[in-house]
Amino acid sequence: MKELEFKHISDFHAYNGMAEPENPLFSVSSYKGKEQDVKNCAPEEEHVSLTCDFYSISLKNILGGELIYGKTKYDCDKGTLLFTAPNQTLVFKGLVFSSEAYHISFHRDFIRGTGLYRQIKKYNFFEYRVNEALHLSPKEEALIKSLFKNIENEYHNNQDEFSKELILSQLTTLLQYSDRFYKRQFLDRKHINQTMLSRFKDVLNTYFDENRMAEEGIPSVDFIAAKLGVSHRYMSDTIKAETGKTAIDQINLFLIEEAKNILLDAHVSISETAYKLGFEYPQYFSRLFKKKTGMSPKAYIEAKLH
Repeated sequence: MKELEFKHISDFHAYNGMAEPENPLFSVSSYKGKEQDVKNCAPEEEHVSLTCDFYSISLKNILGGELIYGKTKYDCDKGTLLFTAPNQTLVFKGLVFSSEAYHISFHRDFIRGTGLYRQIKKYNFFEYRVNEALHLSPKEEALIKSLFKNIENEYHNNQDEFSKELILSQLTTLLQYSDRFYKRQFLDRKHINQTMLSRFKDVLNTYFDENRMAEEGIPSVDFIAAKLGVSHRYMSDTIKAETGKTAIDQINLFLIEEAKNILLDAHVSISETAYKLGFEYPQYFSRLFKKKTGMSPKAYIEAKLH
């Protein structure tokens, strides 16, 4: 496998035959050839690994080839916005995409000390694997392209004291729209969300049936996400979009439902119930149970058995 690692945006530009960036910490570029033109990235027989020490946002139509991110294969479909954070790795082979493409690269230092530096941590899509990228409708794609062009126009304008602030403003707007479109995508893909929730519950059921809660404790969100082959943020957002509850909420609901069943077994004490469900301390279990049901485990048993 050929491995490429770029610490600086200028190195990335040089490798791709692009002009030196006008700002060493920020660049924006676009290309639009003839409609029938396509671009080839990496030979068909060779896998290429790409890691960059900066953020990137790309808009392009993937026509063929293989693209893997986070050990998950990318679904090549429609106009797609792809977000990557520093030090994340893409692996591709025989990649072919349409000639029209837009790309933004920016280093952490470009946004350090600004509101965006704090805000960008809230945009979960920078942590998504590629097959969870944002697929745009034609109307959404036109809007995103216009924002890319606005940023590009300012980037190539004569730099002055207002340049960075204007670029950051447009970049923030692009990310805000992307966040809105992601939420739309979650709502539009309810069947996928339902499948995710079903698989999520299957992992919990299997874990419990194998007595792993008693032996290893309550499974974490990261553990379940790894079992499902997705990032924990994507899993949480998908489940939240479908149910209105977070992944942690769903784990707690599972624990409470199992607890209600176990507590009715006269041969199992409240403490034993807590341990069976992975709680290290029975008082933590009792506290959660009362918070979710409005009554203590003891009161619940009395209400059901008397």
